[in-house]
Amino acid sequence: MLAKRIIPCLDIKDGRTVKGVNFENIKDAGDPVELAVFYSQQGADELVFLDITATNENRKTLTELVLRVAKNINIPFTVGGGIRSIEDVSVLLNSGADKISLNTSAFKNPQLIADLSGRFGSQCIVLAIDTKFENEEWYVYLNGGKVKTETRAIDWVKQAVELGAGEILLTSMNHDGTKSGFANTITKLVSENTSVPVIASGGAGNMEHFRDAFVYGKADAALAASVFHFKEIEIPALKKYLREQKIEIRI
Repeated sequence: MLAKRIIPCLDIKDGRTVKGVNFENIKDAGDPVELAVFYSQQGADELVFLDITATNENRKTLTELVLRVAKNINIPFTVGGGIRSIEDVSVLLNSGADKISLNTSAFKNPQLIADLSGRFGSQCIVLAIDTKFENEEWYVYLNGGKVKTETRAIDWVKQAVELGAGEILLTSMNHDGTKSGFANTITKLVSENTSVPVIASGGAGNMEHFRDAFVYGKADAALAASVFHFKEIEIPALKKYLREQKIEIRI
């Protein structure tokens, strides 16, 4: 069995790490390079960097900041935000990213997934999905959670994996920042209906929530932000706890 992964997430706005609740009420959480170094030293398995306003501001990801982060860490590094082309991905990979994350651009142009996975390999392509539970269904949202679609998350997952997405980063907007636990129902549904790894995101509040994401949500990895940024949960202690819960984890 592959070890489960713990992944801190740096949501970046104006060059700073930020965090909100339900994608609203954004507040500062620190310097991204300092946080990245801290997480690398703490034993995080990977790091995700999301330029959360790049799409809405119609600009590319902050490549200079990506380069600074990459130079200071020694763990796999996924970068997303404003990626629309093969050229964009080449720049980020050359700046030190190991994987790239697509969201709105992939939904609007699904062929982009096939083009990028064909060029760089599916293992490099993470499909990020922001999803919200409404009217008894989980729907896909775009543009940082601001634009609703009529597409069910599970349908988009299946299509994207067929096109070449190598991993799914699934964020529940209902749970994001609430610290009430991950959305294990939709995470389990996605995990059981796709052949690629699924990262649970949105809602981490305590160590038990991570355990539940792996046990009940069947997630391959769990991503969190504020509980790590504000040191409410320390990664070494979390990994020790998960080991004690008989969950395969790298210490």
